[in-house]
Parts: sequence; structure tokens; C-alpha cells
Amino acid sequence: MKKLFIIILTVLIFVPKQNNAQDSGAVVAGAVGALAAIGAGVAAVEQMKERAELTATEWLLANNPDITSFSLKTIDFEGKKLKDMSSASVITFKIQEFTPGDKPELNGRKQVLLGFTSHGWINEYGIDFNKIKWFLIDEPEWTKMMVSYVKVASGETSDFNVKSTLQNGRIVNKGVRLKNKMTIPFYQLSGDMYVVTDYNNEMKFVYNEKSLGIFLKDTKDLVQIKRSSLIELHEFFFEELH
Repeated sequence: MKKLFIIILTVLIFVPKQNNAQDSGAVVAGAVGALAAIGAGVAAVEQMKERAELTATEWLLANNPDITSFSLKTIDFEGKKLKDMSSASVITFKIQEFTPGDKPELNGRKQVLLGFTSHGWINEYGIDFNKIKWFLIDEPEWTKMMVSYVKVASGETSDFNVKSTLQNGRIVNKGVRLKNKMTIPFYQLSGDMYVVTDYNNEMKFVYNEKSLGIFLKDTKDLVQIKRSSLIELHEFFFEELH
């Protein structure tokens, strides 16, 4: 809404002062139409975000009856346009449990829900959630995934060293940093070069300089988690340690 206000203010300032009332009216009408289109786009993305969070909540309730009080929030819709989301290959959700009470604190178990999308998951009718494959990941599994990813991205071979560095350091764009030192630098690759490791029966991890690629063996889809999202999710799990 803040961006929309700025756009409206800019239009009001820079609409030329026409001598002809009809011309002036046409300019204002055009500006209002453009603003209406922008507002509709913002509303569509917000509606999609709410729908995605609702569907993720429904999936969580149906498949994890032991989780009875939790917060669920997606990190993928902020500042996004509708066309950006239509090409997204994964929707990520941060989940944290809490003890019910008056003004409770989010201090319980943390998990991440990844929704891997297939082509056509957004169409003229909205979101087709049948084209999304869900994975719920807790801290131990996330750490195991990141150890595998960092190893394939860097050539580091020691699971212990990588795990310790991940738990006490930070993932940044160029590697894993510990106490302001780049302890595990990532390979510098060109945009069309990839390094692959077989993670488990469901996934392969694919490293290049821009993202974490996950190849889903079942659907044969290669999905990508942006480095910025990867960093945010890792911080979500280990922020208390930093």
C-alpha cells in the first residue's frame, strides 16, 4: 500500500496542467485507470498469498495432527508481481509452534514447508494446488540438506566441519561465513555450469552461483530456491545462535 500511495502522489504532482478541461480530464482518467490496474495487481498477489497460506495450513492440518498451535507465513510474495509468481518453482513457508496463552511468544519448534510447483500451477482460474508437491522439513533435516548442498557447492568433504560451520556461522552469497571470515567459499561458476549430488531417493541437489537447484526424481522437475530465500530460511532456524 505504501508503494501505491507513492505512485498516486507522483501522478498528482506530475500530471501536466492543461488549459483545456477535456484534455486535463482525459489525463486524470488515464492516470486513474493505470492506478486501478496497479491496485488490481497488488490485490491479486495478496489474494494469492492468502490462498497459498490457507492451502499450506490445510495440508499441515491434514498431514500432521500432532501440530496443534503454530504460526505459518510464506516469504515468497513480498514485493512480487503476478507474472513473477506464475514462474516460481517453489513456495516456502516458515512454521513455528507455540504454547497457547494470552499474547503467546513464538518459541517452539521450527519447521519449513516447501511447496514445489509444476508447470501451470497458476492459470486463469487461480492456483491449482494439485500441481504442488509438499515437503515438511525440521531443523535436523534442514541441517542435513545444507551440509549436502555446501559440500557440493564447495568441495569440502568433512560432514562434521560443514555442520559445525553452518550451525555457528551464516550462509552468504559466496559461501559460509564464520566470525566475519569466509570459512567455506563456494565455487565460482559461470551461469551455465552446474555441480550435482544425489541427496536421497527423492531429490538431487544442483549447485550453480545463483541458486540451490533441487531435482525431484518423481516428477523430473528441476526447481530452484533463490540464494536470498535459502539464506532467510537458514537464519530462521539458527538466528538464536548468531
